[in-house]
Amino acid sequence: MIFGRKQNELQKPPISREAGSFEILRVWSGENLPQQYALNTTWDDPGVWGLVLADTARHVAKAYGRGGDTSEQEALLRIKQLFDAEWCSPTDEPEELL
Repeated sequence: MIFGRKQNELQKPPISREAGSFEILRVWSGENLPQQYALNTTWDDPGVWGLVLADTARHVAKAYGRGGDTSEQEALLRIKQLFDAEWCSPTDEPEELL
């Protein structure tokens, strides 16, 4: 993984230096800890998040494919399998963080 200044933060991508760019989602997780999210709804149409999530899944699958233990196609299939399972039967409910 590529980390930025702090040991537990990822490096910002090159687009972050472009005028008009903005962060839309940050996800934190840890061993035996729930995931926590900070996000900006950003667009009037919530459907745009479907595009973002699908693109994110493809990027994750590519990263696993580069790792060599799992092919990109296998990784994407596994991501979709668990996405569908979680969609149909959530393991937890989102909580508002203040």
